[in-house]
Amino acid sequence: MKAGINVTHQFAVVAHDVDRYASGRHDHREAQLLYAVRGVVSVTTDEGTWVVPPSRAVWLPPHVEHETASRARVQFRSLLIDTSELHNLPDECMVVEVTPLLRELILKLATLAQHDGTQDAIEAVVNLILLELSFRPDPALSLPTPKHPGLAKLCERLRNDPAVELSVQKAAASLNMSRSTLMRTFQRETGMSFGRWRQQARILYALPLLAEGRSILDVALECGYDSPSAFSAMFHRSLGRPPSAYFRQ
Repeated sequence: MKAGINVTHQFAVVAHDVDRYASGRHDHREAQLLYAVRGVVSVTTDEGTWVVPPSRAVWLPPHVEHETASRARVQFRSLLIDTSELHNLPDECMVVEVTPLLRELILKLATLAQHDGTQDAIEAVVNLILLELSFRPDPALSLPTPKHPGLAKLCERLRNDPAVELSVQKAAASLNMSRSTLMRTFQRETGMSFGRWRQQARILYALPLLAEGRSILDVALECGYDSPSAFSAMFHRSLGRPPSAYFRQ
């Protein structure tokens, strides 16, 4: 199901309920707040990748080219927001927290849009959404892409296959760099070390698999860990909850 409905002169709602999803490369003249009701959605731009599990949303400023995708069944809602009359909104992509109240407001707005809610009710919900939105980014659910062409290609390989065995030394040699040059360039372009970036890539790769109901053992092995306990410990340190509890509502 996909439905795009203008609810005010500033807001439109788009609802998706699909088995798999791939939007292709596109942009919007409006800003977009994309919230995953169920499942996991990824958003990729030239700057990086953001992963949206339930309890989070991704914010995209206007005119940012991006691709939205999900490898399994997903329900998500997008708010398209005309920011021309709004101020102090972020001009960069980020994953933000969705509080229980904000979740209910987003779902309520989608329901009102689909069932011809009164304009007074719609505008009241829109105003509450704007009040409840809090733009505190969650860096644990984002993965920056370096500008350096060789590093960008290397990162794409590691995003798609996080279990590949590749030391910093081997990565540097594949790019005709010294180890120190690779580490310095990587830190400058992504804001994190090569090792930290790889750990983050594994987390973002794991989330859709866990959302599908895959076992922790299977996910750990697919992400390159020798044991589920090592994977679970890393996951817990990064996201504050073990993988076994992350998708519990």
